[in-house]
Amino acid sequence: MQGASREALGQSWRTVERVLAGASADDAAHLGDELLGVVAVLDDQVGLRRALSDPAIDADRKAALVDAVLGSRISSSALEVIRGAVRSRWSRMRDLGDAIEQLGVLARLIGADRAGQSDEVEDELFRLARIVESGTNLREALASSNLPVRNKTDLLHALLDGKVTPTTLALAVQLITHPRGRKPEQGLAEYGEIAARRTRRSVARVITVAPLTDTERARLRAALARLYGRDVALQIEIDPGVVGGLVVEVGDEIIDGSIAGRLADARQRLK
Repeated sequence: MQGASREALGQSWRTVERVLAGASADDAAHLGDELLGVVAVLDDQVGLRRALSDPAIDADRKAALVDAVLGSRISSSALEVIRGAVRSRWSRMRDLGDAIEQLGVLARLIGADRAGQSDEVEDELFRLARIVESGTNLREALASSNLPVRNKTDLLHALLDGKVTPTTLALAVQLITHPRGRKPEQGLAEYGEIAARRTRRSVARVITVAPLTDTERARLRAALARLYGRDVALQIEIDPGVVGGLVVEVGDEIIDGSIAGRLADARQRLK
């Protein structure tokens, strides 16, 4: 998002955090589900989305329209968030729906935090994105427009029930039922980025030949925190191709400390 939309999203983000101050895990999860349900309504009703994001329409009129269409269908907390969002100025019509989706994910993540599962959800979203990305048949099944939604959700439940937190499962189902033009792994990665943004820390994708011990993880996190000046969440990916050492990706920056990387660099220098 750019310009006005980024500012509007920031304001709405703070509204969700304020509304959920002191709320229980279940209440936060419920608000998240309500906001994600509003996204589905806006996606289905283009005229409504256009009216609510039109800067030429008075903010009070847009808030009144929200009350008329959604007032009897969602809670007062959800109405407060949506009213605030439609009163803001959005750079593009689509940005409103994208923002409300992010707010729904945020509320779900706050619920996971209240349940003591915040780090777990963040890690699960990353791992699930990698599993879907590397599994051709699974990715094609989940992204297929020919496979009924019920079949996709049944597949997800068979894959994830009892193996991930309720929040991760709910967000995965949300993506499969309402992909909004994204591949499953893309949506999961976006949700993971929201989780990292909420905790105000960077995400480091760490590629290693073998799992890291708790001590190694702690040392790596401390080293990256010193390097970047902020807390860094580790997302570990096992890849025998690195031979030894680590490859660390933080945003667009790559720190290649693997044996394979050093050999490739040596070969390049000899040319």
